[in-house]
Amino acid sequence: MSRNKDGTFSVGTSGNPAGRTPGTLNRSTRLRLAIEESGDELIKVLLENAKAGDPAALKMALERIVSPVKPVAEPVTFELSGDTLTEQAQSILKAIAQGELDPSTGRQLLAAIADLSKITEVDELQKRLDTLEKHMSEKRQ
Repeated sequence: MSRNKDGTFSVGTSGNPAGRTPGTLNRSTRLRLAIEESGDELIKVLLENAKAGDPAALKMALERIVSPVKPVAEPVTFELSGDTLTEQAQSILKAIAQGELDPSTGRQLLAAIADLSKITEVDELQKRLDTLEKHMSEKRQ
């Protein structure tokens, strides 16, 4: 094995010239195959331990069986007050502060207003660009 003066291998030379034998499985593949072979037995032991009160086994079993619970907000009717997006956002914050609107729903409404402001901004920029292009083409003629 030849190395350069800086200790690296010369081009075309490696530290393992023979390389890995074709078909050799890496550690994670061997582990996965071993688990697959005894999967039913492992599940049985896990469930037995969970039933016996093992908190770690119970947690693992429940995490695999039960989907995570997501908060579900009931539909609300809400009047946005204000002419501008800023005023409408302020009305949402006020409703949250007064307990008329739950914070999760309020956060979603504020995010929707933020998204709308971005869309509005793009629309306004497009209109301005169209106006400028029209003005420039009229000047050229």
